[in-house]
Amino acid sequence: MAFFSFFTQELAIDLGTANTLIIQDNKVVVEEPSIVAIDLKTNEVVAVGTKAMQMHGKTHNNLKTVRPLKDGVIADFQAAEAMIEGLINMINDQKRFFTHLKIVICIPSGITEVEKRAVFDSADHVDAKETYLIYEPMAAALGIGLDVEAPEGNMIIDIGGGTTEIAVIALSGIVSDQSIRTAGDEFTMDIVDFMKREYNLLVGERTAEQIKIKVGAAIEEIEDVPEPLPVNGRDLVTGIPRQVEINHREIVHALDGSIKKIEEAVLKTLEDTPPELASDIFRRGIYLTGGGALLRGLDIRLSRKTKLKVQVAEDPLRAVVRGTGLALKNSSKFSFLVDRKNL
Repeated sequence: MAFFSFFTQELAIDLGTANTLIIQDNKVVVEEPSIVAIDLKTNEVVAVGTKAMQMHGKTHNNLKTVRPLKDGVIADFQAAEAMIEGLINMINDQKRFFTHLKIVICIPSGITEVEKRAVFDSADHVDAKETYLIYEPMAAALGIGLDVEAPEGNMIIDIGGGTTEIAVIALSGIVSDQSIRTAGDEFTMDIVDFMKREYNLLVGERTAEQIKIKVGAAIEEIEDVPEPLPVNGRDLVTGIPRQVEINHREIVHALDGSIKKIEEAVLKTLEDTPPELASDIFRRGIYLTGGGALLRGLDIRLSRKTKLKVQVAEDPLRAVVRGTGLALKNSSKFSFLVDRKNL
C-alpha cells in the first residue's frame, strides 16, 4: 500500500493568455500554450497545452478547443480550472491529499476585483492552501533583476499575449501604469485581417502566429532581414487553397495601428510619472519584456518615439515567470503581493 508523504509544493505560475509557465524549485517545469480541448459529448477535457494546440482550428463537431484566458484574464472559468489542474498534474502524478500547495500567480495590473476573485477561485479548485497574486510589471521587474524596493524609478513595458502592461515602479509599488488590451493576440489578428484585405486569403490564427514570428517587424529598416515567407491559405473568392509570399515590410504596415496604441500608452504613463522618477527613467531607460519584445525593431521604434533608451531584457519570454518565482521564495518579505484578505 502506498503511503502519502506530508510536504509543501510551491509553484510560481505565469497564467498568460497565450502561454502558461510554471516554476518549481527555481526551474521552469511547465511551458505550454494556454488552451484546452473539450469533448462536447461528455464535457470532459481531452487535452491540455501543446496537445490541445495541435488540435486548434482542426476540430470536428464533437470536439472544441478553448482558450480560457482573454485579454489577460479568465474568460471561461471552468476551462481555466481544468487547464490549471492539467498543467499542475504535468509536474508529477502524486496525489495531493496531504500536500500543502502554495502558489503565486501573476495578473495584469488593470485587473478588477471580480477578476482577481476568479483567479483565487481557480486556485482553490486545485486545493491551493496559500495563494498570492503579483502584478505582471512587478514580476517582470523582479525577473530581470531590478531592485523594486529601492527609491529609484524603473519603467517596464511587458507585452504579453492579451495585454501590454506599462508601469513605473519604485519603493515596492507601481507609481503610474497603463494596462491596455493590445498585445500579441491583437498583432496576430492584425495579420489575419491584412491577409484578407491585401490578398483575399483566409489564414488561421496558428498560421498568422507563424508569420508574426518568422517575418514580423515593427520597422522596415532592421539589421537581420528575414527571408520572405510562403503562406498557405484559402482564397476567399474561389474557395481554393493557394500560396502567397509575405515579407517583413508588409507586416510592418499590418501591425502599425496596434503598435501606435502601445506608443500612446507609453507616453501617457510617462506623462503621469512624477518628475523625480522621470529623471531616473531618463538615466536608466525603459525595459522591454514579454513575447512582444521579440518583435524585430520594436525597441528601436519605441526609443524613437520616447527619445529614451529602450532595451530588450534577456530572455524576455520568461522574465515574468522568473519574477513570480522570486516572489514565491520571498512571499513573507514582499508587501506588494495580493492575498485574499486584501480583496
